[in-house]
Amino acid sequence: MDKVCIVGAGAIGGFIGARLALHGAAQVSALARGATLDALRTHGWRLREGGALRQGPVAASDEPAELGPQDLVLVAVKGPALAEVAPRLGPLLGPDTVVLPAMNGVPWWFGRGIAALGPEPLASVDPGGRIAGAIPFERVLGCVVHLAASTAEPGLVEHRMGQGLIVGEPGGGDSVRAQRIGALLRAGGLDVTVSADVRRDIWYKLWGNLTINPVSAITGATADRVLDDPLVRDFCSRAMREAAAIGERLGCPIEQSPTDRHAVTRKLGAFRSSMLQDADAGRPLELDAIAGVVHELGARLDVPTPNVDALFGLARLFGRTHGLYPG
Repeated sequence: MDKVCIVGAGAIGGFIGARLALHGAAQVSALARGATLDALRTHGWRLREGGALRQGPVAASDEPAELGPQDLVLVAVKGPALAEVAPRLGPLLGPDTVVLPAMNGVPWWFGRGIAALGPEPLASVDPGGRIAGAIPFERVLGCVVHLAASTAEPGLVEHRMGQGLIVGEPGGGDSVRAQRIGALLRAGGLDVTVSADVRRDIWYKLWGNLTINPVSAITGATADRVLDDPLVRDFCSRAMREAAAIGERLGCPIEQSPTDRHAVTRKLGAFRSSMLQDADAGRPLELDAIAGVVHELGARLDVPTPNVDALFGLARLFGRTHGLYPG
């Protein structure tokens, strides 16, 4: 049976880990700490779906060496924590271990192989190349998460909607290992697509989240109120057009208008974005991987991004004022 370690057993990591364990798809462990570690050791995985609470076995530790080499390491920590976590993952990595970052925004490896960006790491998501130095690119499989879950308390995950994952080789194309990991995740009851261009899938999701997340965090407004204000909606559209222009330069074209995307988002109703939830809970904002990286990419590619820059600047100031973003 495959050995899978969940690094970051919060809402997304906890949901995927619990599903794999409950379906008997893998031997699932968790690298966790604090109250979450205590809860996992006491109760195992806990997942509430459709009003029913289900529990599954887990080996949980705050020491990677106690868990040992894995077949799959699924990283689901918040973006600001990854630079600290990545150097600790060595004991989990065997000769053929795959690392699957199931995280928001643009990942640290995104610029690898794009000639127009040059060899330097993206400073917004991997300052100094610390993450890339700890997690070799050859181990990485790209991932896009299309599900919503929350933690009612440490170690207790509540599934809200969706169960989709897109996985694929970061350099594009298909592979045996991508198909193998896709099959493993499907065995956990997840809806998995193996993509031949996961970088483009990542950029498309980012394009949709780029504005809703920080605008909702700054204003405290749910997504419906953001989109129902014509001035705010127009501002979001302008920022999205800038991001689409960057995508064209990166080989990640967007085949949709901002208006069409807004219509899709508006159908989801009065939801609270992940960044708004973090702001309300006093957690660090995942701002760099969602907005800061677009600001950086625009500068590197000489693509003007005045609206993205304004959005990033306002959200950064909001975060610093409230102690949610480094000063």
